[in-house]
Amino acid sequence: MLGLGRIMVLMYGVAILKRRLRPGKTYEDFRKAWFHETGFATANRMLTMLNIADPSEVIVIGITRADSMEDAQRVLAIDQQERGASPLDEVIEPDIDRTFGLLVAEDDFSGDGSLEYRPAEIDGRQVDLKEVEAQVTAVRQLLRDYLRH
Repeated sequence: MLGLGRIMVLMYGVAILKRRLRPGKTYEDFRKAWFHETGFATANRMLTMLNIADPSEVIVIGITRADSMEDAQRVLAIDQQERGASPLDEVIEPDIDRTFGLLVAEDDFSGDGSLEYRPAEIDGRQVDLKEVEAQVTAVRQLLRDYLRH
């Protein structure tokens, strides 16, 4: 965790990947090829869904915590290693739609009734939005290097 006191900067990287199954392939085929053999050793959630309008489109949303740029680099290196060891080429089409971002706030609107405005928070702590801007720039460069491989 970066930052001091109540205001903090957490780096939660968010990756949204859209892939299309090859003809004759199923989600289970994709899952078997995609499933990681090595964990990231940090908080991570992978949410996988099928597009309702086109069930051959598999969408994966990954949310991964990194406490430093070095931690983010380590996570990306693990992901590269996993993809190299378990290629998806036989299961998915070559085009992949990728969107990467940094989580800037998490909000819970599940309550009943009116809600009061709250500043951006992650894990119950206020986010330093100026620091997030600096992180976006740094992570953009890190991802450029990652996507070249």
